[in-house]
Amino acid sequence: MKKIGLHEIRREYLEFFREKQHLVAPSFSLVPKNDKSLLLIGAGMAPLKRYFTGEATPPSKRMSTCQKCIRTGDIDNVGKTARHATFFEMLGNFSFGDYFKKDAISWAWEFLTERLEINSNDLWVTVYLDDDEAYELWNNMIGIPKERIVRLGKKDNFWELEVGPSGPCSEIYVDRGKEFGCGHEDCKPGCDCDRFLEVWNLVFTQFDKDEQGVYHPLPNPNIDTGMGLERIASIMENTNNIFEIGAINDILKKVEQVSNYKYGTNNDKDTSVRVIVDHSRAMTFLVSDGVLPSNEGRGYVLRRLIRRAARHGKLLGIEKGFLTDIVDVVINSWAVEYKELKDREDQIKKIIRAEEDKFQETIDQGISILESYIEEMVHKGENVLDGEKAFKLYDTFGFPLDLTKEILIERELEVNEQEFNNHMDEQRTRARQAREEVDSGWGNSNNDDLFKGLETVFRGYEATNLETEVIELVRENCKVDILGNGEEGIIILRETPFYGESGGQVGDIGIIESNDFKAEVLDTKKTKEGLPLHIVKIVSGNAKVRVSVVATVDETRRNSIRRNHSATHILHKVLKEVLGEHVNQAGSLVMPNRLRFDFSHFEAISKEDLDRIEKRVNTKILEALDVVTIETSLKDAQDMGAIGLFEDKYKDNVRIMKIGDYSQELCGGIHVKNSSNIGMFKILSESGIASGVRRIEAITGASVYDYLRQIEDETDEISHLLKTNRTSILEKVRSLTEELRDKDKEIEKLKSKLSTNIAQEILDTKEVVDGVNLITYKANDIDIDALRNLGDELKNKLNSGVIVLASVVNGKITFVSMVTKDLNAKGILAGNIVKEVAKVTGGGGGGRPDMAQAGGKDVSKVDEALSIVKELIKVQINK
Repeated sequence: MKKIGLHEIRREYLEFFREKQHLVAPSFSLVPKNDKSLLLIGAGMAPLKRYFTGEATPPSKRMSTCQKCIRTGDIDNVGKTARHATFFEMLGNFSFGDYFKKDAISWAWEFLTERLEINSNDLWVTVYLDDDEAYELWNNMIGIPKERIVRLGKKDNFWELEVGPSGPCSEIYVDRGKEFGCGHEDCKPGCDCDRFLEVWNLVFTQFDKDEQGVYHPLPNPNIDTGMGLERIASIMENTNNIFEIGAINDILKKVEQVSNYKYGTNNDKDTSVRVIVDHSRAMTFLVSDGVLPSNEGRGYVLRRLIRRAARHGKLLGIEKGFLTDIVDVVINSWAVEYKELKDREDQIKKIIRAEEDKFQETIDQGISILESYIEEMVHKGENVLDGEKAFKLYDTFGFPLDLTKEILIERELEVNEQEFNNHMDEQRTRARQAREEVDSGWGNSNNDDLFKGLETVFRGYEATNLETEVIELVRENCKVDILGNGEEGIIILRETPFYGESGGQVGDIGIIESNDFKAEVLDTKKTKEGLPLHIVKIVSGNAKVRVSVVATVDETRRNSIRRNHSATHILHKVLKEVLGEHVNQAGSLVMPNRLRFDFSHFEAISKEDLDRIEKRVNTKILEALDVVTIETSLKDAQDMGAIGLFEDKYKDNVRIMKIGDYSQELCGGIHVKNSSNIGMFKILSESGIASGVRRIEAITGASVYDYLRQIEDETDEISHLLKTNRTSILEKVRSLTEELRDKDKEIEKLKSKLSTNIAQEILDTKEVVDGVNLITYKANDIDIDALRNLGDELKNKLNSGVIVLASVVNGKITFVSMVTKDLNAKGILAGNIVKEVAKVTGGGGGGRPDMAQAGGKDVSKVDEALSIVKELIKVQINK
């Protein structure tokens, strides 16, 4: 047997099948393309599914890949055993109606016995119970003795879906020796012991299963094989498990180095090491393929992997962020095959570091609170954590349910998951109701019947002025024959140039008029079925049904909207170039006076990058790129690589907005004819609106001129106030800032002296409650920093005790609570105290067990709030 490592096996395998006239394709992304049935790619054949079903034509009838895969079904077992993994690589060779069993079997045997030089006497095979053809090929063609060919049933050796391609399998096993076995004389593949290790599965897709369960022979059967790279590497390197394979063991050694723990000396810590080793590979490849941490879908898988690994780092005693150190080893090793890892190294590490840092901020507080819950459960003799408490940990502190469950399981406890889910459902309902409350009200379910059967042809792409006909009038959710002077309602036209609000673009306004009436179009909405509704006010005459009218869009406003909409497309492309391919649109709002663009990104954008983004957008505007529309099928649009948001909402026929050769996106909105029509682009702000989602607000065209004019006016006003000229403003401001800084330092010195002087006086007011030293004190006009400093000084002098301070500044109350560590251990927590104290004044807050702060509203109740601290101490210490 060759002594050959994981990366060498991969290279040998792909080269072998290249010699067999296979097209060797690079691994597909872990993110499925045009396949909503999969969250992540979990098998070598998954990205090729459309070739097997006949939906698409393969680039070659013979293909071979080494496919990155993620499976999370057993994530809770990863680390607990040495065989479970979330990330793995699957070697595969595939035939789409070309070769079949004979070649698949002979090549598999040739690769294993000749290329890898595995002793043929160590190889066993299984075939499907009724597959005599495969049996004969293994026995007569390859020469495997009958006693090493095992027939197994449908459960083990038949691959199928509910409907569609299916067929028998043949699996190849390596006999690892009697020392790994169960001791039974008839031990063979199919036995539950560890002696026989399956390394390669050959699937002979020869049937098409119909809905009645009948198997119809395929005219051109297919071959789908899969061999786990890590598993065959374990055989070749003669290791007991995948964590001992050279390349993976390098990661393990890095974990040992970072944690200062020697693997193999403690079972629990070994579990943590394995979790980190496995998850570091998975997170690296997920981020490389554009996945960002989030609370849903594949983003949640990534978040869970990062947070689970970070938490196990803490269990190994690693206090600071460390995951990027481990990821370095993955990138440097696997870049031999996946060169994109090196290309995206900075981005991968930034994203993982940001998520780890975010988790570090919450994990200590979350664990502290969970520990207090556990302590309370143990005290009461309970073993199920209340679902409401688990939800509070999740909702308030960002502490994931999976982590709560994992920590509880370690203590042989559990959580009321049904109750947790009930609270989650209630939250979703509240959020949905909140969205519905701000809905426009047009085209909702209450109005569906009102507009049934009505159709309007939209002509707004080519016209802003159109002769058409009124086909329906609506007032107060009722169809009417007349809308009178001064009344508001809805006009529905046979054809319209007015764009109805959709895709983030606001609706048009303008005029609808005839010889008998004039209506001001206040807005244009759409029903769920896409019917344009013109929201109008009749300014003269009476509007009637079946009357010919002229519909005129406010073209100046429309042109402003065009500019902003086309600018969002350029901005989207620029963001991908500057920040990375992980950027995807998460929403937009296109108005006449500004644009808003939401997108996936993991951190605030630096000023330098914002400047690059703004400059590049303006460069593309000045390149005067033609904007053209292509109408095509959704499938062709996807094949062209057009970017689309919410693809499941698109119809079969779509519009692609193409801006030169630079940008192409699916879009039904209205755009400029040439990028130069946008004029100019200026970013006004960049902010975070949700975890992993950023927002840019910007202006274009005449709005930029107005903005610059306003800046100039304000600059003139500032220079007047500072009694200097424009060119000296910066120098003047620096001088004033330095003066203020010196004065602030002097003020801080005086406050510190004052704090020191009154500290001893405050100490003299100390009380003792159930053996606990307590100080409460109300100050006036002391800011939060000074209040905290005073608290620290008192805490140092007190050695052991509880301190609660209050200060009123400009009618606002600030509370600071401090508890020494020895009292934390007895159940007295600063966060719990300050929260209850602040409640009395109508405020709230919280913090760590040893220090917390809060705000209050009712100044008249400060003394009353401080007076309850005694009772709070008694309750907490006697729990």
